[in-house]
Amino acid sequence: MLTEPDAVAEQEKLRQQIITENRFRQPIRYIAGADVEYDKDTNLIAGAIAVLHYDTLELAAVATHVMEVTFPYIPGLFSFREMPPLLAAWEKLTLKPDLIICDGHGIAHPRRFGLASHLGTILDLPTIGCGKTRLYGTFAEPGARRGSISPLLAEDDQQVIGNALRTQDNINPVFVSTGHKVSLDTATAIVLEMARLYRLPETTRIADHHGRLAMEAYKEKNPL
Repeated sequence: MLTEPDAVAEQEKLRQQIITENRFRQPIRYIAGADVEYDKDTNLIAGAIAVLHYDTLELAAVATHVMEVTFPYIPGLFSFREMPPLLAAWEKLTLKPDLIICDGHGIAHPRRFGLASHLGTILDLPTIGCGKTRLYGTFAEPGARRGSISPLLAEDDQQVIGNALRTQDNINPVFVSTGHKVSLDTATAIVLEMARLYRLPETTRIADHHGRLAMEAYKEKNPL
């Protein structure tokens, strides 16, 4: 099993590969959401990747994978718990997207290497981190209107590592950061475009839904 020092060393090595500028097919045809579902009663985790048509947000393909967690709960190393089911789901996908929005963080991470950066560098695919809550960094509250932005600053050197983005009027912001091969400005604009009706982007909402369905189906077939 991978040890904590080994995982940190892997983060330090892979983060050198991160590209923070746009390197993807334009216009985007297919965009995906990647999300994981933990089961509160067992050691199971479900990974889900939902691929949507970029323009219509209609579901084009989905793949899921349920398995037991293989890495312990260690702050800053969550991606090592979540990558295995997501990579297994990726292998099952019949349609590969041009870009993935992850329910997690990219470089807005203490070691600048959250789930979105991990998935992006392993798959060599453009990825965006969109977290529901702040993991790391400081920010001023953005304006109350949809589209308002406030930079997320690293606590050690005050570099901009993401944006707090208000996706709907008067609701809590989400936290957007570069994962891999996408600039922060572009990542922020794409997340806002995907969050047309709700706080979270449709990519995340649909992937979350299918992750929950996969977990329920797995537990029905494999009762305790």
